[in-house]
Amino acid sequence: MKKSRYEAALEAVKLGRACLLGYFGKISHIESKEKAGLVSEADRECEKIIQDYLSLHCPEVGFLGEEQAHLENTELVRNYKGARWILDPLDGTTNYIHQFPIYCISLALEVDGILEIGIIDMPMLNQTWVAQRGQGAFCDGKKISVSKTTEFSDSLLATGFFGEDPDLLDDQIKIFSMLVTKARGIRRPGAAAYDLACVSSGIFDLFWEKNLKPWDTAAGQLLIEEAGGVVKTYEGSPHDPFEKSIVAGNKILVEKFLAEIAKLKLARN
Repeated sequence: MKKSRYEAALEAVKLGRACLLGYFGKISHIESKEKAGLVSEADRECEKIIQDYLSLHCPEVGFLGEEQAHLENTELVRNYKGARWILDPLDGTTNYIHQFPIYCISLALEVDGILEIGIIDMPMLNQTWVAQRGQGAFCDGKKISVSKTTEFSDSLLATGFFGEDPDLLDDQIKIFSMLVTKARGIRRPGAAAYDLACVSSGIFDLFWEKNLKPWDTAAGQLLIEEAGGVVKTYEGSPHDPFEKSIVAGNKILVEKFLAEIAKLKLARN
């Protein structure tokens, strides 16, 4: 019997999870990608396993994967016609290499520019977040929703840092410095897709970052939207995975964040 795209995606991610767990603590080959962090044999093997499975069961669907894009210098086409998978086989590679267990697989299905499926899998925590457009968001079968926190003083925030661009780092330090005095706490787990999954579950109240890629945010965006949240850019426009900035959480807290950063002098790159 032919598998649905959703069923195929779940099975592919399970295979990817097994791959990453098998390599964990056994990495022998590490490379640096220009302005894109590290890559290991685990990233590439996981991507190949997932892509091969999806190509077998959904041959009509295209593919955009982080390691494929890096190796082939693939142009990140925004207005793609048709269906394609958007995959990060290992978000949190630095964590993974150092055996810090916060890393995940992020897989989304985009059809004519609309996100239809989002899956984020945490191998070490044995957790899987899933969403299908119009059907809500779930973690391990339990329906989830974003937090209802409306004050920074009651909130736990999450973000990430990109140290290879001085302007972006300066912007991030300005925002961080402003929020660290207002929020209950700020965390930096080191895997943006996981951060977004935690926002969808109401664990983190808000997430912000800049210079992420489509494979970092696609699945997480759908999870958050299906969990009742909003995802915007720093300018306040609707976010899509090809935007350079992202702010995600419940509507009230996102709007408060945007109002605060509007007071800062941020670089416009």
